[in-house]
Amino acid sequence: MAMELQIQVAQAVQVLNHDIQSCNRVAANQWLVQFQQTDAAWEVATSILTSNSSYVHDFEVELFSAQVLKRKIQNEGGCLQPEARTALQTALLLAAKRFSSGPPPLLTQICLALSALVLRSEEWKKPIEQLFAGLNELQEGHGNGSSAILELLTVLPEEVIEDQKNNATVSSARRWNFSQELLSHTPAVLEFLLQQSEDKVGELIQIHERNRKILRCLLSWVRVGCFTEIPQNTLPAHPLLNFVYNSLQVFSSFDLAVEVLTELVSCHEGLPQVLLCRMQSLKDGLLLPALTSGNEKIIFGLACLMAEIGQAAPGLIAEASPEALALADALLRCVSYQSEDWEIADSTLQFWCSVAGYLLGMEFERGSHKHMAFVTFIPVFTALLDALLLRAQVDSSDLSVDEPNGAFDIPDGLAHFRTNMEELLIDICHLLGPSQFIQKMFAEPWSSLEGPIPWQDVEVKVFVLNVVAEIVLQDAQPFDISVLMHLVMVLSNSSSGGHTGFMCWVQKSIAEVVGSYSKWVCSFHEAIVPLLLFLASGLGRFVAASACANALRRVCEDASKMLAEPSNLEVLLWIGEGLEEMHLHLHEEEDVISAIALVLSTVPNRELVNKSMERLLKSSYEAIELLLKIDSEGPLTQHSIGYAQLLESVARAFYRMGAIFTQLSTPVFSSSPGDETILLILRHFWPLLERIFSSDHMQNGCLSTAVCKALSQAIQASGRNFSALLSEVMDCLSRNFLSFQHHECFIRTAAVVIEEFGHEEEYGSLFISTFQMFTAADSVSALNSSYVCDQEPDLVEAYTSFTSTFVRCCPKEVVAAAESLVEASFQKAAICCAAMHRGAALAAMSYMSCFLEVCLSSILESSSCIVQGSFSNVALRICSHCGEGVISGVIYALLGVSALTRVHKSATLLQQLAAICKASERTNQNGIICWNSLQGWLLSTVQSLPVEYLNPGEAETLVPRWLNAMEGAALDYLESKKSKGGRASHGYMQGNGGRSLKLIIREFADTHRHTPPSL
Repeated sequence: MAMELQIQVAQAVQVLNHDIQSCNRVAANQWLVQFQQTDAAWEVATSILTSNSSYVHDFEVELFSAQVLKRKIQNEGGCLQPEARTALQTALLLAAKRFSSGPPPLLTQICLALSALVLRSEEWKKPIEQLFAGLNELQEGHGNGSSAILELLTVLPEEVIEDQKNNATVSSARRWNFSQELLSHTPAVLEFLLQQSEDKVGELIQIHERNRKILRCLLSWVRVGCFTEIPQNTLPAHPLLNFVYNSLQVFSSFDLAVEVLTELVSCHEGLPQVLLCRMQSLKDGLLLPALTSGNEKIIFGLACLMAEIGQAAPGLIAEASPEALALADALLRCVSYQSEDWEIADSTLQFWCSVAGYLLGMEFERGSHKHMAFVTFIPVFTALLDALLLRAQVDSSDLSVDEPNGAFDIPDGLAHFRTNMEELLIDICHLLGPSQFIQKMFAEPWSSLEGPIPWQDVEVKVFVLNVVAEIVLQDAQPFDISVLMHLVMVLSNSSSGGHTGFMCWVQKSIAEVVGSYSKWVCSFHEAIVPLLLFLASGLGRFVAASACANALRRVCEDASKMLAEPSNLEVLLWIGEGLEEMHLHLHEEEDVISAIALVLSTVPNRELVNKSMERLLKSSYEAIELLLKIDSEGPLTQHSIGYAQLLESVARAFYRMGAIFTQLSTPVFSSSPGDETILLILRHFWPLLERIFSSDHMQNGCLSTAVCKALSQAIQASGRNFSALLSEVMDCLSRNFLSFQHHECFIRTAAVVIEEFGHEEEYGSLFISTFQMFTAADSVSALNSSYVCDQEPDLVEAYTSFTSTFVRCCPKEVVAAAESLVEASFQKAAICCAAMHRGAALAAMSYMSCFLEVCLSSILESSSCIVQGSFSNVALRICSHCGEGVISGVIYALLGVSALTRVHKSATLLQQLAAICKASERTNQNGIICWNSLQGWLLSTVQSLPVEYLNPGEAETLVPRWLNAMEGAALDYLESKKSKGGRASHGYMQGNGGRSLKLIIREFADTHRHTPPSL
């Protein structure tokens, strides 16, 4: 039977790898997958690896068998009986001996299986020692046995240091014991590796290949900490260290030697000094020839090694010894090396940051050794700045076209390098000082405003200026900004050739600098119009649009009065009128509109402001009218490209109006003339909005979101001016939500209305009616399980935010009148707080906490007598009906994913509920809710949990422990409310009781974080 299975396995592997029919390959794969799950797979795979049968003696079959054994050991090895493990280890050692001369992938898989088996042999005493005893047989009578030993010694430490995903069945304690036993054999392993390194028998190619295997094995043991097991003073002179250093001189072993040395330097503090003394010989013997010949493998490897030395011991480099300066010069040459990518230069950046950070943190007196070392490094970092500027330049030939928008992109490697060098540029600016740094930027002849402009040099230097803007501005010594303004004026001229891909990058970089230094830029009054034209032209170019929009907003903020002059204002309005053709992103368009509205806010002539607003919004009104005309004159062509484009234009129109409303709500526009402007816009805005709300176009999610956002901003800006329209507004919102229930924006906007007007009791019935319609909607009614909440997280967040606003902003009498609605929403929130979606769960918890806080404050204000029908009475009834749901929701939330992020809110909810139970006992309503109620809820919830959700015996201890902690937390809170120094933050988690409760909740969440709850 076993032989038949071997034959079937061999045939299936043959079909899987070589059959031309895909259906046959799929069938073979399915059969092999099923075969791997069977118990027979142990015997069959072992037999294939140890058998000399000519039929199955095929590399592919043997490799598959080794992989099967490895996977089964990793997944099921812990279930094997001791006798079976011993037999399996013997068989694997036999297979390792058989294939010690290759093929290498097969030998590796066999050794991986062996190491996985040893790791899971907990009942054996010293399993590694038993394995090592069996290794002696590998060399007996077999010339290549050392290859198998090397491979096994290589993979054994990897069982400890590799990512634990493959060791999920192994406990951390077992893995630690395994590593300790492994390290106890360090002397024998190092002696074996040393013997192998001294073995020069064989051809040169064989020797080089063996040396690579030795280095790979040594790297594994270094990573697991083998050299910590020997006296540290012997490490610098250890023969294996010389072997590794000598391996740098051999091209085939260079990369592994670098890895070993890099790992050693990062782990052993004495080694940087030892290797630093050898850097000059490495520089002369390896680096300089490699730089001349362009051998990037050698350059990159040495750059990484040298950088690691500096990062491990920056203080050693900062001493400015001849060896340290030689190392710095070598890395400076690596930065300057012109390769096709930026990986070599990028690998040195952390070295320079470490040294610069150390130098900047030194305390020294002038003339001291430390001061002299600091001064010595100034020319080094000045040269480094030159090298970075050269390597960070954008070559127009490297630009690639982004197909969707036709924009030009710089190479990813350059973009990554520029991002990584920002920290270093800031450090260099600190080292040189802002004045000297700026002087370095403008030291080139082109900065004299005469002759041709080298745009590549310009672009990289303005990029650097933008990076260090914060430091330069803090220095408060303005540099000569005329050079920058000269560049702006040149590019604002349409004949400057600024339409090429590279010049777009120049424009982007200059716009970023204009935005960063806007206060200084605005001092050039005569250049304002060219500056506006420069920014306007950049808005039409994809690459530069965001930078130009941001710069325009910053300039308008810093020079609003100057830009309010007629000639400047006319340019701004011209920009605003052309937005439709620019196809900006929404945030870019918002920057532009907000900038223009800000300038208009400083214009004293309100007639001019109103006319300017009409011009600014004319295209928006026209787009909306066109959409409404389509709706009234014929059926919607919803699948046409033209209709989609029109919808986008209308959505943008509402976003623009919303941005203007937001700007109008600033203090500058708080006077009555500002109200005039708001009313002028509202006269156009509301009729259009009413018609849009009544149209079928609102089924489009993007349009409805834009409309609701604009309405929210209009309400927040206009205040009382909107009060006469509240009934129509709430009707539109509730009616549209019932029609398009996946658009939660209607609920969010209703919450904004209540936020603004909820405190006025006259609107109470209107808000309750809206609350009723939202709650009765099918989509909200369906929120009766955490699974549904996870399907509609945005709806959960919007609805719970609305209910929080209702409870928080409306008079208590209004909230009490909506008792059934509040109770229903509170029950839904208790369910939603166990959702896997973090945002939805936290929003639900926030609503519950908001209601409990309002309830608790009302009870404490009511003293001991609570009137029937009052808010306090209603709130206690809701708590009595929903209390068990709150406890259940909190516990399930702590059993779910992301439980640790819900610890604070969970503890707060429990503290609030406990405080309410304690406080109610002091009132005439203790028959509704009391401390015994809380005890019953907690006990009922714990008893209803599936047994697998709690640890053995935990159910008996959890209830009394939690109740004790909740009582202490409740008393803490109530006491903080009584004391005159009670915190405005409600005292949650502030006292010992609160902190103890939070600690217990965190511990519970941490120990149950893998439980899969479902509420």
